[in-house]
Amino acid sequence: MTTVVFADLVGSTSMFERLGDETASRFLTQLVGAMSQDFEQHNGRIVKLLGDGLFVVFPNEGDALAACIGIQKRLTDKPILAGGSGPPVQMQMGIESGEVVEIDGDFFGDTVNSAARLADLAGAAQILTTQNVWTALAPLQRASLRSLGPMHLRGKAEASHIYRVEWHTGRDEDATMMGRSMVSEASRQVLELVAGEQVVKIHAASPKVSIGRGAGASLALNDPRVSRMHATLEWRGGQFVLSDASSYGSWVYFGNQSEAVVLRRTECYLVGSGQISAGCERKEGSPLISFSISN
Repeated sequence: MTTVVFADLVGSTSMFERLGDETASRFLTQLVGAMSQDFEQHNGRIVKLLGDGLFVVFPNEGDALAACIGIQKRLTDKPILAGGSGPPVQMQMGIESGEVVEIDGDFFGDTVNSAARLADLAGAAQILTTQNVWTALAPLQRASLRSLGPMHLRGKAEASHIYRVEWHTGRDEDATMMGRSMVSEASRQVLELVAGEQVVKIHAASPKVSIGRGAGASLALNDPRVSRMHATLEWRGGQFVLSDASSYGSWVYFGNQSEAVVLRRTECYLVGSGQISAGCERKEGSPLISFSISN
């Protein structure tokens, strides 16, 4: 068994546009080099430098998780600005564990593909992993994983049970003084929904948002495939939850995946970014809602 990590820089395209190829390339080389040292200190082996990220393998799940959490915390506690300006650097990471095939120092197989898909799916400053990793972790590390339920990873026929690593928990606990708890990192997240010219933003204190064909819906979709009260979105238990209440169902596409999580009077957590197709699978002319979660 091998544990695979993909770590990708968020927004590298815009960084190259802002700084120019030479400056951005120099910055990325330095950043990836520093991250390589962090991974190696946790027994990680760098397989490839990916331009704006890394492909790393570990002998066990605990080391991989500790390395990823350490990097995320460092980037938060000591923000790095590319070129001395612009938004702080953020990474999105995926961790998977399983059988791999090694050929001439490179690694192949379903485990590698899954880790890459998880990194694609993760939002900024997020770490996503699977049931395989959760099962192998020690109880203390396992406690930092929050279930997101089953999701389809691109290229896989069956859904995978996905977990988000709540790496900020320890920092929030340290910030608690005299019985006064600071607001957690998760509760500051904002979910943005866009349908045509309509834009709706949801955060922890927002009331439940409705999606439907009815005039009273928070996000109205004028399409016969959309029920009058099609679905709702709310912040619940530290997550954004989409609940389908429609006649025909809702199709949820995460990241750049082509396979959807299909909801029929069921619900799922939203993570990262993607699209919701109300009443039918995604195709030309279908009623689409784009979603994205940011801090």
